[in-house]
Amino acid sequence: MVKKDTKQQVYTLLVQVGRKEGDGLPDGSTGAALMCYSSGVDEAEAVRETVAILKQADLNPLDVTGYGTLDERLAEGHDIDDDEQELMQRALEENSVIVAQMTPFFDENDA
Repeated sequence: MVKKDTKQQVYTLLVQVGRKEGDGLPDGSTGAALMCYSSGVDEAEAVRETVAILKQADLNPLDVTGYGTLDERLAEGHDIDDDEQELMQRALEENSVIVAQMTPFFDENDA
């Protein structure tokens, strides 16, 4: 049996979370969007790891949208600043999930 050479990469993921008791989201919010950088040998592994970590943090992941690796995003013309690239590099070095940004959602009727 030949072992396939696997290389960790970092994937950019947008995760929508709903409310759950003890989730730490702001009072009155209906959920949030989390921009995450997650390492994995493929995007499916990165998604699984991210969802597992968020569940451990008492969050309620509902949907995940993948935006690809750094190289894929650059090829698509995404503008990626140095800070974002540093966070991606950190996720790779630590083999971890980094939540780079959290944007809470609020019901427009309550505003």
